Amino acid sequence: MDYLPLFVELKSRAVLLVGGGEVASRKAGLLLRAGAALTIAAPELHPELQQCHQKGELEWLQGAFHTDYLDGVFLVIAATDDHSLNQYVFAEANRRAILVNVVDDQSLCSAIFPSIIDRSPVMVAISSAGKSPVLTRLLREKLESLLPFHLGTMAEIAGRWRNRVKQSLTSVRQRRYFWEKAFNGRFATLVANGQLQQAEEQLDQQLHDEQLKQTSKQGELVLVGAGPGDPGLLTLKGLQVIQQADVVLYDHLVSAEILELVRRDADKICVGKRAGCHSVAQEETNALIVKLAHQGKKVVRLKGGDPFIFGRGGEELQVAASADIPFQVVPGITAAVGASAYAGIPLTHREHSQSVTFITGHCRENGNELDWPALARGNQTLAIYMGVIKSALISQKLISHGRNANTPVAVIGCGTRSEQQVLTGTLSELERLAQDAPSPALLVVGEVAQLHHQLAWFAQRSVEQGSADQKKSLDPKQSVVPVNRPAAVDLE
Repeated sequence: MDYLPLFVELKSRAVLLVGGGEVASRKAGLLLRAGAALTIAAPELHPELQQCHQKGELEWLQGAFHTDYLDGVFLVIAATDDHSLNQYVFAEANRRAILVNVVDDQSLCSAIFPSIIDRSPVMVAISSAGKSPVLTRLLREKLESLLPFHLGTMAEIAGRWRNRVKQSLTSVRQRRYFWEKAFNGRFATLVANGQLQQAEEQLDQQLHDEQLKQTSKQGELVLVGAGPGDPGLLTLKGLQVIQQADVVLYDHLVSAEILELVRRDADKICVGKRAGCHSVAQEETNALIVKLAHQGKKVVRLKGGDPFIFGRGGEELQVAASADIPFQVVPGITAAVGASAYAGIPLTHREHSQSVTFITGHCRENGNELDWPALARGNQTLAIYMGVIKSALISQKLISHGRNANTPVAVIGCGTRSEQQVLTGTLSELERLAQDAPSPALLVVGEVAQLHHQLAWFAQRSVEQGSADQKKSLDPKQSVVPVNRPAAVDLE
């Protein structure tokens, strides 16, 4: 983070603007709208600034800049075409610990002006830390079309009702649900239509209804699939749900980028399992779900991939059902689908594979043995979750039951993430490939794995493991780099 985004109150605060041209005029307009006590130091003024001066909206210090103009100033903006003067203003302001902005020169800024979407009192600011003003302008244009102009009116009404709602609904959770329902329901529609009296009547009725529900302590559980890692693969509904959660119970496989999308005031509790590290027993997680839901909280169980694909989601819902806790499920993109797609490996292909089987290499103790003869048949793809630790056994079992030792395989480490790495080779080399891949890793066995070299599209490190001569012929930029990775983690 290059700059900490802040909204600063400038009402009646002394602000000095050095320069009186067109650019200075644009900055002055923003500062005056914010209520700043504006002083301009410049030999001449742009016609629009002249008008503001004549109306008494700003003070004009005609002539060259003097350092004593900085006395008592809260913020300084330099908007001249004289680079030396801009540097001088920056140095003097910085020496006095005064916030300073030099227009179009990010290196001379301790404060920057973001692109603004104004729905007062709702304000949205976008910044690229001065790196790309055009990009931020384009983003602003997109957001302008998405944010209705009645947002400000809704915020004004909500401000008037805030204390009344706070007195009537005693818990933070109830108040949040009240406003979420209002901003997404009939109240918002009435405000958008300009029916402001009816909108306030709707708030009154909604508040009455919520007061009747206060005695209820019933929470709920939402099982959400976070996808394989790329936050762009989180579903829209998944995003909406984690933004409404009181508490989020998440696994190790949920990426930091997705956790950043969770509402800031929600409690986040890691209940993940990782080989060789401290893990939370499933029974503890189940008990925690019941405890939190019975406290009346909206509990989101956030799982990597899809919660119903080797994620024990069904078991957790059975616990909720037994405890009479309402629940719902938001599916996610499972690791086999997401990671293989980002690796350029189609799981089925008319010429190579007519079926795909999802299996786990981490079977329950004393559970049923995998049907190795069926899995060893050709013309099918095996997508193997949690197979790193048992990769040698998987390879040996498949080969001994008839799968060709030269069957192409791929190991996709950290699939869909910026650090994704794809290692390819043959079934006989599976153990070595699995041990070299960063975790979490997905194993893909089948002829489709060889298509990676033709169809790979996502930025990644890709390495084919083969003979010593083959390895020497590889581009050094594509060689595997040592990876300091944690102990093997469960994929989903």
